Amino acid sequence: ALGILAASGQIPPDATAAHEYHGELALSGQLRPVSGILPCALAATDARRDIITAPENHHEAALVAADNTHSAGSLAEIAAILHGQRDWPAPPAAALRPPRQYPDYADVIGQHQAKRALPVAAAGGHHVLMSGPPGTGKSMLAQRFPGILPAMNDAEAIESAAIRSLAGGGFNPADWRQRPYRAPHHSSSATALVGGGSIPKPGEISLAHHGVLFLDELPEFDRKTLEALREPLESGEIHISRAAMHVTFPADFQLVAAMNPCPCGYYGHPVKPCTCTPDSIARYRSKISGPLLDRMDLIMEVPALSSADLLQAQAGESSAAVLERVVAARERQYRRQGKLNVALSPTDLDQQAQISDQAKETLGNLVEKLSLSARSFHRILRIARTLADLAADDKVERGHILKAVSFRRSM
Repeated sequence: ALGILAASGQIPPDATAAHEYHGELALSGQLRPVSGILPCALAATDARRDIITAPENHHEAALVAADNTHSAGSLAEIAAILHGQRDWPAPPAAALRPPRQYPDYADVIGQHQAKRALPVAAAGGHHVLMSGPPGTGKSMLAQRFPGILPAMNDAEAIESAAIRSLAGGGFNPADWRQRPYRAPHHSSSATALVGGGSIPKPGEISLAHHGVLFLDELPEFDRKTLEALREPLESGEIHISRAAMHVTFPADFQLVAAMNPCPCGYYGHPVKPCTCTPDSIARYRSKISGPLLDRMDLIMEVPALSSADLLQAQAGESSAAVLERVVAARERQYRRQGKLNVALSPTDLDQQAQISDQAKETLGNLVEKLSLSARSFHRILRIARTLADLAADDKVERGHILKAVSFRRSM
């Protein structure tokens, strides 16, 4: 439409070269909003062109292109502006949804081991699996986990917002720099989780980029769906191939998963008897493959609380207090190695993690005793390094190793 107007002299001929226009043109000439406007604004900024959007897309584009973003309501309005007959209208009033507020960590009663482990996961970027009967606080802990993660830096915020903009539904500018939190239902398909479609779109793991993916009732997910997580958990991206195209989406997320110990949920419960047979328990747990389980850094039990625990419980540490410790630990990691501990390679661990000889010897003995894999060996070292960072210790000592091993309970 703009090309026709330029050819007919209704707009200046250089207007299509100096500007980018993004919107859906209605038959009435009105300009309607489209998805994916934020990555379009990034591309326009790189090309040093102004971007013209529908009014509803203005505030999203302005996040990354504030100085060269304009909006107009119709094609006729754009033509009048480009001819100098009127100025660009003032930005529309922001009709933003309120920013997401995460509940406070202090609300969780008891569960001291889990509450000690989650700051470790937050500080080092580690993946978590919680197992316990229904109603013990697994979902409560997961919902509060994003609240103890530091805000994203500008580069992370742009990546995260661009993916959510591309997926449709737009990005709420009020959530700028907030860590995403995605919690798909266990009936979700592999395509919904990892992305895909005839025209590939990002899935839940990419929408959780630089944030948290919470999978509740983990064994209830289809096994093939869960196996699709193995690649992005290691590489931080997902590759989707179709006949006409090949797409790579970022998927650098923290996985927080929860499960019951058995199909009925009460295996090992101090009061309620379990009604499951040994075979049904084995089938239930086998839905989580060994390679996937091996990729979980912290595996912990979230047991049922007694009435005394519930009645005598006191307010715990707040999210703000935990966040302060997490931020300090992350700053130590970035100063030392330029990245989080979860991203340390085996070579990095040898050269930069500052692990004492006694700690290595202790872990070597535990590897033999517990028949740990090489992947588990390195994961324990990374967790121990994070424990040392939280304690502001320069070296990883034997106590850090023993505590790290205690956070990897066997299933």
